[in-house]
Amino acid sequence: MKKRLREIEEEAGALREMQAKVEKEMGAVQDSSSASASQAEKEEVDSRSIYVGNVDYACTPEEVQQHFQSCGTVNRVTILTDKFGQPKGFAYVEFVEVDAVQNALLLNESELHGRQLKVSAKRTNIPGMKQYRGRPSNPYFRSRRPFMPAFYPPYGY
Repeated sequence: MKKRLREIEEEAGALREMQAKVEKEMGAVQDSSSASASQAEKEEVDSRSIYVGNVDYACTPEEVQQHFQSCGTVNRVTILTDKFGQPKGFAYVEFVEVDAVQNALLLNESELHGRQLKVSAKRTNIPGMKQYRGRPSNPYFRSRRPFMPAFYPPYGY
């Protein structure tokens, strides 16, 4: 039993060494300064991006790019999909210039595929900030069945 345990520990040590070697080669090891740099980079990209709501489900990224081409140079168009690959009905457009966002906001309520688009500046997501607060718990309704006090008949019955 001890021999088997020693073999498993040696195997785990070898795996850790291999993992560290791969991380060094791939450059995946990040320190706190690079993590904050990536956060600043995300904020810079978000300042050049817009949110486009009410996008038609049959709309392609190329059509969205053509619609916003007059505002500035489009770097990337992302149409989000659900787990089945169906479009969710909104998109993000990233521009090369920051000034293009102001021009794109002027296209709010413009039409694409017969649908009125909702255009707004993309907000930067702050991790840990949830919008949903939930309902306060009711001590009498902890489950689906309401609280029913036990009824004890008097001794005479």
